[in-house]
Amino acid sequence: MNRELVTGLAQLSAEKGLPKEVVGEIIARALKRAYGAEENIDVKVDIATGAFRVYLLKTVVEKVEDPKLQIQLESAKRIKPDVQLGEIIPMEETAASLGRIGAQTAKQVIQQSLREAEREQVYAEYADREGDIINGQIDHFEAGSAIMDLGKAKAILPRTEQATHERYFVGQHRKVLVLEVRRSIHGPQIIVSRAHRGLVKRLFELEVPEIYHGQVEIMGIAREAGSRTKIAVRSRQPGLDPVGACVGQRGLRVQAISNELGGERVEVIQYDDTPEKYVANALSPAPVIRVDIVVDEKTAYVVVPDRYLSLAIGKEGQNARLAAKITGWRIDIRSESEVRAETEPEPEPIVEAVAEPEPVAAPEDPEQISHDLIAEVEMESAMADETELEDEDRALLGGKKKANRR
Repeated sequence: MNRELVTGLAQLSAEKGLPKEVVGEIIARALKRAYGAEENIDVKVDIATGAFRVYLLKTVVEKVEDPKLQIQLESAKRIKPDVQLGEIIPMEETAASLGRIGAQTAKQVIQQSLREAEREQVYAEYADREGDIINGQIDHFEAGSAIMDLGKAKAILPRTEQATHERYFVGQHRKVLVLEVRRSIHGPQIIVSRAHRGLVKRLFELEVPEIYHGQVEIMGIAREAGSRTKIAVRSRQPGLDPVGACVGQRGLRVQAISNELGGERVEVIQYDDTPEKYVANALSPAPVIRVDIVVDEKTAYVVVPDRYLSLAIGKEGQNARLAAKITGWRIDIRSESEVRAETEPEPEPIVEAVAEPEPVAAPEDPEQISHDLIAEVEMESAMADETELEDEDRALLGGKKKANRR
């Protein structure tokens, strides 16, 4: 094992993108491991020339008991005149004296060290990119999680970080947000997301130059991944319309972001320092009549026209829910007619005049009533008899007249 091996490993490390200093440390550490755990050695590697030096570290003592680890004071003074007892002296050794070091063992140690260094470099690279967007390709699936190939490393897209409306398949390219980077025994574990609101923020920074250069500032984002997102922006440059800059001409910018999110609806609203105006803007596209802020309750009481009540609340309360998230206020929405009914006094009930009943005569004596009824019946009977007699008389008279005529 000589400079040729060192040069070859240096080339291999260059392919992996490792610094030369790191390669030198790897080789030195590998040689120390391969030499033997019972020996105290130090290795210096010159990456430029490919040469390396091996030093045995010996302790200066009065009487030598272990020649491998100790050196007598008189012998040490010939190397270093001002040496003191107990001091450690590096004694250079040639490669020939290390003949018991197996080349294969050293090679395995070096390869393992290179893998560890590569993993550490990948961890450092992606740990610095937490919160950034990276491109990846779906390699395979494990227990519902999509494993993505990032080139130098693998990333995990857990089921909980997947957008519910998206369908993933092997070979698919996706932009993802680096959510977290962890160390593990198998190397760095990179967790990415398609559902985090930070993905929307980074997409706007990439798509809208005004945001990237700081002319427009993102003040808040509320997202329900796969369905709808609200983003609040404000201008830091006088005369610049922040909403128009984010939407783009004919809506091209916001449409590009929506397409990247799989057709998710993205709404851009104007941020305002006044809570009343901010809440009203957040409930867009529904118009708002009035907003009353109660600071102690952390609540915004909102009045909207009757026909826009359902629009302000949204399907399954989504519009109001997103508005509450982005503003930080609890929102109570009521219709105009409902508020009017609560504030206007109730009309007095109309009482209709009821006519007094006519006085009812006191009941007569029952015996007197019965006598009167009997008398009335007798009178009616007598009148009927008279009527019958008169009819008979007329009949007789009519007969006599006929007889006389004959």
